[in-house]
Amino acid sequence: MIYRLLAINVDGTLLQSNGRIHKSTKEAIAYVQQKGIYVTLVTSRSFVSAKKIAKALKINSLLVTNQGAYVASEHGKAVVAKRISEEITYEVIRFLEGFPCQIRIVHDEFSLANKYKLNHNLLAKTVFTTGDPMFYSQQFVDSISDTLRDDPITAPKIEVYFEYEDDLEDAQETISTIFNEVNMTKLNDFRLDIMPENVSKLNGMISLGEELGIKLGEMVVIGDGIDDIEMIEACGLGVAMGNASPEVKKASDWITRSNNQRGVAYMVKEHFRKQQPIEFLRKMNIIKK
Repeated sequence: MIYRLLAINVDGTLLQSNGRIHKSTKEAIAYVQQKGIYVTLVTSRSFVSAKKIAKALKINSLLVTNQGAYVASEHGKAVVAKRISEEITYEVIRFLEGFPCQIRIVHDEFSLANKYKLNHNLLAKTVFTTGDPMFYSQQFVDSISDTLRDDPITAPKIEVYFEYEDDLEDAQETISTIFNEVNMTKLNDFRLDIMPENVSKLNGMISLGEELGIKLGEMVVIGDGIDDIEMIEACGLGVAMGNASPEVKKASDWITRSNNQRGVAYMVKEHFRKQQPIEFLRKMNIIKK
Protein backbone atom coordinates (compact mmCIF):
# COMPACT_ATOMS: atom_id res chain seq x y z
CA MET A 1 0.00 0.00 0.00
CA ILE A 2 1.17 3.52 -0.83
CA TYR A 3 0.69 6.07 1.92
CA ARG A 4 0.40 9.77 1.16
CA LEU A 5 -0.32 11.31 4.57
CA LEU A 6 1.21 10.96 8.03
CA ALA A 7 -0.76 12.25 11.05
CA ILE A 8 0.92 12.35 14.46
CA ASN A 9 -0.64 12.84 17.88
CA VAL A 10 1.21 15.32 20.12
CA ASP A 11 1.17 14.52 23.85
CA GLY A 12 2.55 11.08 24.65
CA THR A 13 3.48 10.52 21.01
CA LEU A 14 5.45 13.32 19.38
CA LEU A 15 6.59 14.87 22.66
CA GLN A 16 8.82 13.12 25.15
CA SER A 17 7.87 13.06 28.85
CA ASN A 18 9.86 16.26 29.35
CA GLY A 19 7.70 18.04 26.76
CA ARG A 20 10.47 18.25 24.16
CA ILE A 21 10.82 16.97 20.61
CA HIS A 22 13.94 14.90 20.03
CA LYS A 23 16.28 15.90 17.22
CA SER A 24 15.84 12.50 15.56
CA THR A 25 12.08 13.07 15.38
CA LYS A 26 12.57 16.39 13.61
CA GLU A 27 14.96 14.71 11.17
CA ALA A 28 12.49 11.88 10.49
CA ILE A 29 9.67 14.33 9.73
CA ALA A 30 11.92 16.30 7.38
CA TYR A 31 12.91 13.01 5.71
CA VAL A 32 9.32 11.92 5.07
CA GLN A 33 8.33 15.40 3.85
CA GLN A 34 11.13 15.22 1.28
CA LYS A 35 9.43 12.09 -0.05
CA GLY A 36 6.31 14.13 -0.70
CA ILE A 37 4.29 12.79 2.24
CA TYR A 38 1.78 15.26 3.68
CA VAL A 39 2.57 15.54 7.41
CA THR A 40 0.09 16.90 9.93
CA LEU A 41 -0.65 16.93 13.67
CA VAL A 42 -3.86 15.47 15.12
CA THR A 43 -4.31 16.55 18.72
CA SER A 44 -6.61 17.47 21.57
CA ARG A 45 -4.59 20.67 21.96
CA SER A 46 -5.81 24.07 20.83
CA PHE A 47 -4.87 25.33 17.39
CA VAL A 48 -2.56 27.98 18.86
CA SER A 49 -0.61 25.38 20.82
CA ALA A 50 -0.47 22.91 17.91
CA LYS A 51 0.65 25.66 15.54
CA LYS A 52 3.66 26.40 17.75
CA ILE A 53 4.71 22.73 17.66
CA ALA A 54 4.14 22.55 13.89
CA LYS A 55 6.39 25.58 13.42
CA ALA A 56 9.19 23.89 15.38
CA LEU A 57 8.87 20.89 13.04
CA LYS A 58 8.63 23.05 9.90
CA ILE A 59 5.19 21.64 9.15
CA ASN A 60 3.11 24.07 7.11
CA SER A 61 -0.04 21.99 6.81
CA LEU A 62 -3.66 21.90 7.84
CA LEU A 63 -3.71 20.82 11.50
CA VAL A 64 -6.42 18.73 13.18
CA THR A 65 -6.88 20.31 16.62
CA ASN A 66 -9.32 20.41 19.55
CA GLN A 67 -10.09 16.70 19.04
CA GLY A 68 -11.10 17.45 15.43
CA ALA A 69 -13.36 20.43 16.19
CA TYR A 70 -10.97 22.83 14.45
CA VAL A 71 -9.02 21.98 11.28
CA ALA A 72 -7.05 24.82 9.72
CA SER A 73 -3.67 26.10 8.58
CA GLU A 74 -1.93 29.18 9.90
CA HIS A 75 -2.82 31.36 6.93
CA GLY A 76 -5.77 29.54 5.39
CA LYS A 77 -9.48 29.45 6.09
CA ALA A 78 -10.63 26.78 8.54
CA VAL A 79 -11.80 23.55 6.91
CA VAL A 80 -13.67 22.59 10.10
CA ALA A 81 -14.71 25.03 12.84
CA LYS A 82 -17.35 23.45 15.08
CA ARG A 83 -18.42 24.87 18.42
CA ILE A 84 -20.87 24.10 21.20
CA SER A 85 -23.56 26.81 21.23
CA GLU A 86 -23.54 29.51 23.91
CA GLU A 87 -26.67 28.09 25.55
CA ILE A 88 -25.42 24.49 25.71
CA THR A 89 -21.96 25.59 26.85
CA TYR A 90 -23.53 27.48 29.73
CA GLU A 91 -25.85 24.61 30.71
CA VAL A 92 -23.10 21.97 30.59
CA ILE A 93 -20.75 24.16 32.65
CA ARG A 94 -23.45 24.88 35.23
CA PHE A 95 -24.08 21.13 35.59
CA LEU A 96 -20.35 20.33 35.92
CA GLU A 97 -19.87 22.93 38.64
CA GLY A 98 -21.80 20.60 40.94
CA PHE A 99 -18.78 18.26 40.99
CA PRO A 100 -15.34 18.72 42.59
CA CYS A 101 -13.43 19.22 39.35
CA GLN A 102 -11.49 21.70 37.31
CA ILE A 103 -13.29 22.85 34.17
CA ARG A 104 -11.51 24.45 31.25
CA ILE A 105 -13.15 25.94 28.16
CA VAL A 106 -10.62 25.70 25.33
CA HIS A 107 -11.27 28.37 22.71
CA ASP A 108 -9.26 28.95 19.54
CA GLU A 109 -7.13 31.69 21.09
CA PHE A 110 -7.73 31.57 24.86
CA SER A 111 -8.94 29.37 27.69
CA LEU A 112 -11.27 30.01 30.62
CA ALA A 113 -11.03 27.84 33.75
CA ASN A 114 -12.30 27.76 37.31
CA LYS A 115 -9.92 28.11 40.26
CA TYR A 116 -10.59 24.66 41.69
CA LYS A 117 -7.35 23.13 43.00
CA LEU A 118 -7.02 19.42 42.29
CA ASN A 119 -5.60 17.23 45.04
CA HIS A 120 -3.98 14.86 42.53
CA ASN A 121 -0.58 16.44 41.89
CA LEU A 122 0.10 14.41 38.74
CA LEU A 123 -3.33 15.17 37.35
CA ALA A 124 -3.03 18.86 38.21
CA LYS A 125 0.13 19.07 36.11
CA THR A 126 -1.71 17.86 33.02
CA VAL A 127 -4.10 20.82 33.19
CA PHE A 128 -1.24 23.13 32.40
CA THR A 129 0.61 20.99 29.89
CA THR A 130 -2.30 20.59 27.48
CA GLY A 131 -2.18 24.29 26.70
CA ASP A 132 0.74 26.67 26.39
CA PRO A 133 0.57 29.47 28.97
CA MET A 134 3.37 31.51 27.40
CA PHE A 135 1.62 31.79 24.05
CA TYR A 136 -1.98 31.13 25.06
CA SER A 137 -4.12 33.43 27.21
CA GLN A 138 -5.49 31.54 30.25
CA GLN A 139 -8.03 33.18 32.56
CA PHE A 140 -9.06 31.69 35.92
CA VAL A 141 -12.34 32.69 37.56
CA ASP A 142 -14.30 31.71 40.69
CA SER A 143 -17.38 30.67 38.69
CA ILE A 144 -17.33 29.97 34.96
CA SER A 145 -21.13 29.99 34.71
CA ASP A 146 -21.28 33.46 36.27
CA THR A 147 -18.70 34.64 33.77
CA LEU A 148 -20.62 33.10 30.86
CA ARG A 149 -23.84 34.73 32.00
CA ASP A 150 -22.25 38.14 31.40
CA ASP A 151 -20.04 37.15 28.45
CA PRO A 152 -21.34 34.04 26.59
CA ILE A 153 -18.87 31.80 24.72
CA THR A 154 -19.21 29.17 22.03
CA ALA A 155 -16.77 26.41 22.96
CA PRO A 156 -14.82 24.17 20.54
CA LYS A 157 -13.98 21.97 23.54
CA ILE A 158 -14.51 21.70 27.30
CA GLU A 159 -11.88 19.82 29.31
CA VAL A 160 -12.91 18.47 32.72
CA TYR A 161 -10.47 17.12 35.31
CA PHE A 162 -12.36 15.26 38.04
CA GLU A 163 -11.21 14.61 41.58
CA TYR A 164 -12.92 11.21 41.69
CA GLU A 165 -13.44 8.47 39.09
CA ASP A 166 -17.08 7.88 40.07
CA ASP A 167 -17.90 11.53 39.45
CA LEU A 168 -16.58 11.28 35.90
CA GLU A 169 -18.75 8.25 35.21
CA ASP A 170 -21.84 9.93 36.67
CA ALA A 171 -21.25 13.16 34.77
CA GLN A 172 -20.62 11.36 31.48
CA GLU A 173 -23.80 9.32 31.81
CA THR A 174 -25.95 12.33 32.68
CA ILE A 175 -24.54 14.58 29.94
CA SER A 176 -25.04 11.87 27.31
CA THR A 177 -28.68 11.56 28.41
CA ILE A 178 -29.52 15.27 28.54
CA PHE A 179 -27.37 16.90 25.87
CA ASN A 180 -27.59 15.46 22.35
CA GLU A 181 -25.63 18.45 21.06
CA VAL A 182 -22.26 17.26 22.42
CA ASN A 183 -19.85 14.36 22.03
CA MET A 184 -17.53 13.13 24.79
CA THR A 185 -14.19 11.35 25.03
CA LYS A 186 -12.87 9.85 28.25
CA LEU A 187 -9.09 10.25 28.08
CA ASN A 188 -8.36 8.56 31.40
CA ASP A 189 -10.07 7.81 34.73
CA PHE A 190 -10.15 11.49 35.67
CA ARG A 191 -10.32 13.48 32.44
CA LEU A 192 -13.30 13.99 30.16
CA ASP A 193 -13.28 16.06 26.96
CA ILE A 194 -16.61 17.48 25.75
CA MET A 195 -16.86 18.55 22.10
CA PRO A 196 -19.60 19.56 19.66
CA GLU A 197 -21.78 16.80 18.25
CA ASN A 198 -20.04 14.46 15.76
CA VAL A 199 -16.59 15.83 16.60
CA SER A 200 -13.73 13.33 16.91
CA LYS A 201 -10.17 12.97 15.72
CA LEU A 202 -11.37 10.47 13.10
CA ASN A 203 -13.98 12.88 11.71
CA GLY A 204 -11.32 15.58 11.65
CA MET A 205 -9.09 13.27 9.60
CA ILE A 206 -11.97 12.47 7.24
CA SER A 207 -12.56 16.19 6.65
CA LEU A 208 -8.85 16.74 6.09
CA GLY A 209 -8.72 13.87 3.59
CA GLU A 210 -11.70 15.25 1.67
CA GLU A 211 -10.01 18.64 1.47
CA LEU A 212 -6.74 17.13 0.19
CA GLY A 213 -8.17 14.34 -1.95
CA ILE A 214 -6.52 11.65 0.21
CA LYS A 215 -8.43 8.53 1.29
CA LEU A 216 -8.32 7.13 4.82
CA GLY A 217 -6.63 4.04 3.43
CA GLU A 218 -3.72 6.21 2.25
CA MET A 219 -3.09 7.62 5.73
CA VAL A 220 -0.71 6.58 8.50
CA VAL A 221 -1.65 7.72 12.01
CA ILE A 222 0.46 7.46 15.16
CA GLY A 223 -1.03 7.83 18.63
CA ASP A 224 -1.05 6.64 22.22
CA GLY A 225 -4.40 7.62 23.75
CA ILE A 226 -7.88 6.20 23.98
CA ASP A 227 -9.10 9.08 21.82
CA ASP A 228 -6.74 7.85 19.07
CA ILE A 229 -8.25 4.35 18.82
CA GLU A 230 -11.04 5.19 16.38
CA MET A 231 -8.72 6.74 13.79
CA ILE A 232 -6.02 4.09 14.34
CA GLU A 233 -8.57 1.44 13.41
CA ALA A 234 -10.00 3.36 10.43
CA CYS A 235 -6.86 4.62 8.67
CA GLY A 236 -4.66 2.62 6.33
CA LEU A 237 -1.89 2.04 8.87
CA GLY A 238 -2.61 2.61 12.56
CA VAL A 239 0.45 2.84 14.79
CA ALA A 240 0.48 2.68 18.59
CA MET A 241 3.31 4.04 20.70
CA GLY A 242 5.17 1.70 23.04
CA ASN A 243 3.84 3.74 25.97
CA ALA A 244 0.21 3.37 24.80
CA SER A 245 -2.41 1.48 26.79
CA PRO A 246 -3.20 -2.17 25.93
CA GLU A 247 -6.48 -1.08 24.27
CA VAL A 248 -4.64 1.23 21.88
CA LYS A 249 -2.02 -1.39 21.05
CA LYS A 250 -4.72 -3.97 20.37
CA ALA A 251 -6.41 -1.62 17.88
CA SER A 252 -3.20 -0.89 15.96
CA ASP A 253 -1.46 -2.50 12.98
CA TRP A 254 2.01 -1.59 14.21
CA ILE A 255 3.51 -0.95 17.66
CA THR A 256 6.57 1.27 17.72
CA ARG A 257 8.89 2.29 20.56
CA SER A 258 7.79 4.63 23.36
CA ASN A 259 7.86 8.44 23.12
CA ASN A 260 11.00 8.50 25.29
CA GLN A 261 12.63 5.93 22.99
CA ARG A 262 12.01 8.07 19.87
CA GLY A 263 9.14 5.88 18.70
CA VAL A 264 7.92 8.29 16.01
CA ALA A 265 11.37 8.60 14.42
CA TYR A 266 11.87 4.82 14.52
CA MET A 267 8.52 4.04 12.89
CA VAL A 268 8.80 6.71 10.20
CA LYS A 269 12.26 5.68 9.07
CA GLU A 270 11.53 1.96 9.27
CA HIS A 271 8.40 2.20 7.15
CA PHE A 272 8.84 5.11 4.75
CA ARG A 273 12.38 4.18 3.67
CA LYS A 274 10.70 1.36 1.74
CA GLN A 275 8.32 3.71 -0.11
CA GLN A 276 9.41 5.61 -3.21
CA PRO A 277 8.89 9.42 -3.31
CA ILE A 278 5.37 10.47 -4.30
CA GLU A 279 6.61 12.42 -7.31
CA PHE A 280 8.43 9.35 -8.64
CA LEU A 281 5.29 7.24 -8.19
CA ARG A 282 3.33 9.82 -10.17
CA LYS A 283 5.86 9.78 -13.02
CA MET A 284 5.64 6.01 -13.11
CA ASN A 285 1.84 6.37 -13.27
CA ILE A 286 1.52 4.24 -10.12
CA ILE A 287 -0.57 6.96 -8.50
CA LYS A 288 -2.74 9.25 -10.61
CA LYS A 289 -2.68 12.51 -8.64
